Amino acid sequence: MSEQQRRAADSELRRPAPSAPAEPVSIQEQRAGFAALMAHLGQVPKGWRRGTGTLGGRPVVTVETEGEARPGTILYFHGGSWSLGSPETAIALTANLVVRSGVRAISVDYRLAPEHPFPAAVEDGVAAYRELLSQGTDPASVVFAGDSAGGGLSVTTSLAARAAGLPVPAGIVAFSPGLDATRTGASMDSKAGIDPIFTREGLAPALDLYQGDADAAHELLSPAVHADLTGLPPLLLQVGTNEVLLDDSTRLAERARQFEVDVILDVVAGVPHVFQIFAGRLDEADDALDRAALFITQRLRRR
Repeated sequence: MSEQQRRAADSELRRPAPSAPAEPVSIQEQRAGFAALMAHLGQVPKGWRRGTGTLGGRPVVTVETEGEARPGTILYFHGGSWSLGSPETAIALTANLVVRSGVRAISVDYRLAPEHPFPAAVEDGVAAYRELLSQGTDPASVVFAGDSAGGGLSVTTSLAARAAGLPVPAGIVAFSPGLDATRTGASMDSKAGIDPIFTREGLAPALDLYQGDADAAHELLSPAVHADLTGLPPLLLQVGTNEVLLDDSTRLAERARQFEVDVILDVVAGVPHVFQIFAGRLDEADDALDRAALFITQRLRRR
């Protein structure tokens, strides 16, 4: 059954758009298309409720379980190549983590490129975390989480918070994180054609929009190869073998070991980028989300 599910997920991601535009697509059209795709792919679970607010000067969506709530907060960062997406496009992923863990989530609507290139998104993450702490929240009760670009932000926001003198959170969960703007991982080539979404060349435009005039070797753009990870909290990195970003995670895991940071590298065979979005249709997605929820509850219980 799982093999059939994996093939179905791969085919769905390779399916071409109904009609290819003759002219370049505007960033607004790309955002609309991404929102439609994520709404189509993600199955939202039952048993949660949402709220809205602001944190660190940015809009946020709060997701809480309708069941028994556990203490703590998941500060969530959505995916979308730093130029697309919102808390709404990640609502299925966020709600799945909340329902499975019982821990509320606050999903940050950080500023997007090209209007707001690097380091705007990281600054927004730090500002949100700083205000959360100023409200009396214990950093030991907070876990950062995110998918794709947001998975990268869960790491880089922790690095920037540490540099700003803030205490680090209790843990970090990153689904298929983008962690290397230099695109030097071997999987950029070895997974070409296997990855149903990305290629080395296809990643360049979005990275260029986000990177702006900054050096790709900046530790907050390429932490997998350039960051000092000293003092970071335990990491859970979940990634599929069928994605060009595979080595973003494997190299960050190796770097974490070098800096004596606890790390779980959770590599799932035969699945694509952010495969967790297929929860309810792909056994590996449900199992991975269960493992992520367990990591979150363990981190919050131990600190």
